[in-house]
Amino acid sequence: MVSDADGRFRGPDGRIRTAPAGHLRYSTFSLWDTFRAAQPLYTLLVPERVDDFVASLLDHQQAAGRLPKWPIWGGETGTMIGEPALPVIAEAWAKGFRGFDGERALAAMVATSTRDAAPVYEGDHSISQWSLYDRFGYYPTDVTGGEAVSRSLEAGIGDSATARMAAMLGDKASAKRFGTRAQSWRKLIDPETRLARGRDAAGGWRTPFDPLTPTSPLNNPGDYTEANAWQYTWTPALHDPQGLVKALGGRKAAGAMLDQFFFELPVTKGAEYLGQEAMIGQYAHGNEPSHHVVWLYAFTDRPERTPALVRRIAESFYRDTPDGLVGNEDAGQMSAWYVFATLGFYPLDSVSADYVAGLPLTPRAVLRVPGRPELTISREGCEEGPVRVTLAGKAYPATALPHAGLIKGGALVLSGCARR
Repeated sequence: MVSDADGRFRGPDGRIRTAPAGHLRYSTFSLWDTFRAAQPLYTLLVPERVDDFVASLLDHQQAAGRLPKWPIWGGETGTMIGEPALPVIAEAWAKGFRGFDGERALAAMVATSTRDAAPVYEGDHSISQWSLYDRFGYYPTDVTGGEAVSRSLEAGIGDSATARMAAMLGDKASAKRFGTRAQSWRKLIDPETRLARGRDAAGGWRTPFDPLTPTSPLNNPGDYTEANAWQYTWTPALHDPQGLVKALGGRKAAGAMLDQFFFELPVTKGAEYLGQEAMIGQYAHGNEPSHHVVWLYAFTDRPERTPALVRRIAESFYRDTPDGLVGNEDAGQMSAWYVFATLGFYPLDSVSADYVAGLPLTPRAVLRVPGRPELTISREGCEEGPVRVTLAGKAYPATALPHAGLIKGGALVLSGCARR
């Protein structure tokens, strides 16, 4: 929180503003990290804060001309890539939060998604350069300063969020415009390797290409952000899981690729500073680009893999000791992943307002949130096959557990067995 007792707060332009009576303003959103699980968790556990979170983002845009990426104490650091405020706003609207102006929010999202950003610091190449992106449909490796593949793939996350926000508000033109651009990730899926691979301005693929070598702008510049090709290939699942599975060859082929990712590829050694820590195969739980991948099995022919791997990650990389969080906590993202894992579901595509179900790590959990009915979560049975989901007596697909149903309370029963 950055607003004082009288509501005053300092914006990114240095000016003092005042929040409306009864409202707060927040900063230090580690958005590149937290849009994945921490922000979705807030919509479940602290819904009274969500409208003010979004209003804080919109006030920042009003003062700075664009939504923040990684603000701290009201100012922008320019840290990380993409436009991660976009899914946070669209998710809130999709989940029914109406304590902010939807039209104002969409205007801020469109502005952020169309106007080239100015560098925050000398040598900043993580900024959105929409004039370049629109020209090629991706960030070319020989024109962009770095992180070309990661920046291109994460642009799709924001575009999809803007498109869906526009659709919810009845702006069909904007929904079509950004929905089309959100599919640009397909241009970087190399048909030979089925991995996300860099392309130059002429359309040629990055050569030579080592999909296991991680890169980072601070230590080892390249096409990826604290990750490698294998780890970033799964990024489109954050907004288009069905589309990615189809692009990888369908449910069986995508399942086989996931098995290769987790069980067949070697663990990267000695590159923890490049986000390669807490690894299972090439899955790196110590950094955010991998966090959603385990839940993607639900869209393949082997959904039973998710509960077993989630339990393995939770038991291997979390402890109740001072050093019990692996890697960087990143403003709550590491903990939020664990909370969702414990409850048995995860916001793979948060803007869909649905969760992907697995199995809880505890036999029973109860969510008591002021102003909402009590939700009881229980784990039952131990049978082979996909997870079965029942909420308030109604069956749901494991890939579409609705937020709207969870906040109505009742009994959520997740049945199945986490086979090792």
